[in-house]
Amino acid sequence: MTGDRRPLTTALAANLVSITGNCLTYMGVPWFVLQSTGSAAKVGVVAFCTLLPVVLAALVGGPVIDRIGRRRVSVASDLACGIAVAAIPLLQFTGILRFWMLCVLMAVTGLCRSPGETARGVLLPTLAEHAGMPLTRAAGLYDGAARCAALTGSAVGGALIAVLGAANVLLVDAVTFAVAAPLFAFGVRGLPQAQAQRRVEPTSLRAYRRELAEGHRFVAATPLLLGLCLMTLVTRGLDQGWSAVLLPVHAREELGGSIDLGLLNAAFGVCALAGALVYGAVGSRFRRWPVFTVAFLIVGLPRFVVAASTNSFTPLAVTMAFEGLACGVLNPIMATVTYEAVPEELRSRVLSATTASVQLVTPLGGAAAGFLVDSAGRPSTLLTVGGVYLLATLCPVIFPIWRRMDSTGSPHDRTEGSPPQGSKAKRR
Repeated sequence: MTGDRRPLTTALAANLVSITGNCLTYMGVPWFVLQSTGSAAKVGVVAFCTLLPVVLAALVGGPVIDRIGRRRVSVASDLACGIAVAAIPLLQFTGILRFWMLCVLMAVTGLCRSPGETARGVLLPTLAEHAGMPLTRAAGLYDGAARCAALTGSAVGGALIAVLGAANVLLVDAVTFAVAAPLFAFGVRGLPQAQAQRRVEPTSLRAYRRELAEGHRFVAATPLLLGLCLMTLVTRGLDQGWSAVLLPVHAREELGGSIDLGLLNAAFGVCALAGALVYGAVGSRFRRWPVFTVAFLIVGLPRFVVAASTNSFTPLAVTMAFEGLACGVLNPIMATVTYEAVPEELRSRVLSATTASVQLVTPLGGAAAGFLVDSAGRPSTLLTVGGVYLLATLCPVIFPIWRRMDSTGSPHDRTEGSPPQGSKAKRR
């Protein structure tokens, strides 16, 4: 360990700026659609068009990240997202933007976002080691930076939408991507793990298919990772319905509009940031499974029940703040478990596989929530989605495999035939 924290610090800063841009996008675009069409269903369609390419890119992107290089992929991802987001208000100002164009541009952002986030994420263990920092703490800081970005994007985004309008906010969003790209490129330029991996075997479709399959096989052969993916698959879809449709519609119809939407997301973000930083500092002292189980139960059902039963801002704000504290510990735990279980040379492929698996139904979450609101009404949709969320979060209580979160890397964590911790992946 060298104790040089500059690469980690710069990477965290770049991730913060990039995710702030994503948050502005996911606040500005739904509000833009609601203002221009008034249709919750169309908000859901845009969310579907945004997230389906995320899944497709994650399904096939792991080997590409390794061959092109994590640094190059992250930079290209931010630049492409910035151009696509900037095109939306520019086309609107010229009067030629159509709904299908908006869907296409958001699909481009989704297609480019996933490889960039994966490329940055797989470098975290290397950056932590380079900084002489425990992985648990680095994971807490990494998630804390993401939470800080969500806080910044939500708090600033709601106010900017009210002052500048949703279209102008998207121009501000494009600037954040233009800042994040060179910042990350500068921060990790000297790390060998950030560069393209050298291959003895030349690039070919057969080699690509084999490398792609290695990541998916590893996940399927590791019961704990598979369980994490399956449960997160369900909850991510429900969360997308909440953030892309249910909460914006609730804020518009029952609360004070975009400012209240920004404040609610900010309350959640502040507390999630606090939870992530506290867990990063002291989390290694506690068993992961009990903390994870209780936290996941807290972040599910309550917000849906409160939103369905009251049209007041304060109860929902308090609920989301409390849930934010619990949510802040979830990602560091899952990241630590994953990094401990996956060899370095497989991380791009495995993280791409896990990203794809947990996002499989996410594109449907926003679309389904939008159509349910239009057909069944907002309160019934909130209670239905909340009930499904509760069932999903009971999994760590019911199934004993989750107790292995405290023994990641043990031979018992994998079925026979999967690569052991720290081993080289089998190559033919």
